[in-house]
Formats: sequence, C-alpha cells, structure tokens
Amino acid sequence: MFAYFGAALFFALFAVGVLRDRRRFSNAVYLGIALAFLGISLIYELNRAPLGVAEVVTVLILVVPSLGVLAVAVFLTANGVKMVRKEGRSPTNFLSLLAGLSIFGVIALLVAAFGTRSRPLIIITGTTFLLVCYVSFLFLCFIAYAFLYSRMPVRGTVDFVIVLGSGLVGGTRVPPLLASRLDRGRAVFESQRARGADPLLITSGGQGPDEQLPESHAMADHLTERGFPADRILREDRSATTEENLAFSRALMDERRPGHRCVIVTNNYHAFRAALLARRTGVNGQVVGAPTAAYFWPNATIREFVAVFLSHKTVNFGACLLLAALGTAAWWDV
Repeated sequence: MFAYFGAALFFALFAVGVLRDRRRFSNAVYLGIALAFLGISLIYELNRAPLGVAEVVTVLILVVPSLGVLAVAVFLTANGVKMVRKEGRSPTNFLSLLAGLSIFGVIALLVAAFGTRSRPLIIITGTTFLLVCYVSFLFLCFIAYAFLYSRMPVRGTVDFVIVLGSGLVGGTRVPPLLASRLDRGRAVFESQRARGADPLLITSGGQGPDEQLPESHAMADHLTERGFPADRILREDRSATTEENLAFSRALMDERRPGHRCVIVTNNYHAFRAALLARRTGVNGQVVGAPTAAYFWPNATIREFVAVFLSHKTVNFGACLLLAALGTAAWWDV
C-alpha cells in the first residue's frame, strides 16, 4: 500500500507542477519517481498471482531489462559511428558513441567484479553502479517528460513566434535543420492567425565568426523568399547562445508589447532544455519542436541532457558524492 501511496503522491505533485509551470525539471523527476513507485507496486502484486504466472513475469523482469541495456549499448555505439561519419569529428558528435562504449564498460566491470570476488573491484563496481543508476534515472526522466512536453498543445493565442537560430552553411545558407525550424515557426504563425491573433515572428541568431551575415537575416530572407510577409518579421541579430536568443528576444518583445505571450520554435531534441532556459530568462512562452533527422536525435538528446545535468551542478554532484560515499561504505564488508 505504501508504494501505491507514493505513486499517487508523486503523480499529484507532477500534475500540480505541470499546471503551475510546464517548464520545470522537477516535473520530470516527480513523474519518474511516481512511475518507479508504481512499478514497485505492480511487482509486489506478483505475490498474489498464480505461481506459474509469477515465475514467468519474474523472469521477464530480470531478462528484458538486461537485454534492453545490451540493445541500447549496441544501438548507441552504432549510432555514434554513423553520427561521426555524417557530421564530422567534433567532440559533441562522439557523445552517443561514448555512451554506448561506457555501457559495455560497466557490463564488463560487473562481470569482472563478480567473477574475481576482488574486494577493491567490488567496491569500485558497486559505487559505479549506484552512480550509473542515478544518472540513468535522471536521463529517463528527462526523455519521458521531454516526450510529453513536446506534445502539450499551445494554450490560447500569442503575440510572438520566436524561431531560434542554429548556424548557417557556407556562412550564408540556411541548412535543413534550421529550415525545419522555420517551417514549423511558419506553421505556428499561420495557426495563430487562424485563431484571430496577430503575431510577429522573430528570427533569432547573431553572426558567428565563420558567417558572412547574422543568422537572423538569413532566416528572414529564407522566409520572405517563400512568400512570408516581410513586415511581420523582427530580427534579433546579437545572440550567440540559446540563453542570449531568449534574453535578447525578450527585450524586443517587451519594447513592443508589454505583458506578451510567445511560442518558441526549435528542434524537438532541444525543446525541453529551451523551455527550462525560457523560464530562467523570464520569457513567457511555451516551446515547440520541429522534426530532426533520426540519426541525429540520440546524440543531440544526450548533449541536451548533459547541459541540463550540469546546469544543476550543486545538486547533482552533491548527490553523486553522497552515493559514492554510501557505495564505498556498503560494499566495504563484502
């Protein structure tokens, strides 16, 4: 019964959090804890199941996650190789490959520890396992809530549609990734006009060191060349990061329509972190995502999670240190 109570409590906290502000990472954690308690409750119910059914379900509970972890390791490794081939050898393009190889490394460590019964190795393995469980739990929370968040409808009408920049090709051209954001931004703009709103569309992005013009100008040109009304576009051309995209766009919106509401458009893998940053910078708006190439999504999602994890350094590193200490103490007498 306690587990059911825990599930109900954290589902309630999750629901209240979403109603208050969808753009909180705590919503993701509440959802994850609620599902964990619900899973514990369902496992406990096996005591009441017929013997044969309970044995089959128990085997599935043990086997399916193990095979799932192995499958994820293979998938991430293969995806990492594909990512590097298609996108180049920049450090961030190796994230899915490193994640897949790390999973294989932890599996090998577990096998070695239980095979050799070496106390130092058991301590290291036990502590590593706790840390991996903590990070994996947060990652699953992040993915689950990001999936839900991206499917929450935009409430009511808005005054602005902001499209975030993502870099130009050859210093002047809009690449497919950015074009998908502009297409989604245009769709949101037209949807808002169909509701009776009269929004402005903000193209947001400054000029990088290898670019011949600000991203926002290339984005605006891309839209107007395809028939979008030029008088409905504002250009935010100073930003170099997502946080600056939002802060400088907010200044433009405050100047023209105090008390505004907006929709922010980016790619789907980036939507939840952009929402967290929008809340931090005081931008009153929901984020929607544009489609991303399937091979690009895993690596990009890991990158977004790492950024969110590091944005809460005090809490996360504190938890990791505590788990490391507890793991060392718990396995010392093994």
